[in-house]
Amino acid sequence: MSYSMIGGADGPTSIFIAGKVGVDWINLWGIAIVVLILLPNIVYAIKYRDVKNKCTNQVMNVLEQIGRYGSMFFMIVNIGLLEFAFSSVGSFLTYLFGNVILLLAYWIIWMLYFAKQKAWKSMTLAVIPTLIFLISGITLRHIPLVICAIVFGVGHIYVTHQNVKE
Repeated sequence: MSYSMIGGADGPTSIFIAGKVGVDWINLWGIAIVVLILLPNIVYAIKYRDVKNKCTNQVMNVLEQIGRYGSMFFMIVNIGLLEFAFSSVGSFLTYLFGNVILLLAYWIIWMLYFAKQKAWKSMTLAVIPTLIFLISGITLRHIPLVICAIVFGVGHIYVTHQNVKE
């Protein structure tokens, strides 16, 4: 007789879904995702040192930074509050493939952006990380990450729009 632990999944899958594999206060997938988001941004910061932020709305600038650092923190660290891990293999697969597809799109847009800067590319580069943080927060059922992703999205998209206006 076979016993399953969660939703008909076998033992190892159930343990994985329940978040019992590895160190449970650090999300290694989250570290990888944050690093992959940051790399082209670091290249941009080095290549275009003299670019200034044209957004004069300090509230939106602060919201963007709070959302950015909060999202990156909650992508990596499980603080043990309002985090529930994946509810199913399907939510894990959505997390995995959704993030892979969005990261590929992000890197492709960055390559196109480095070749020729256009407003639509800047806006796309503002939206994709927001979607990555949201997909991660929703599939992990990680409420603080979802909240930070929304704050980041509002601030980052607004600030980016202000910087690309002609």
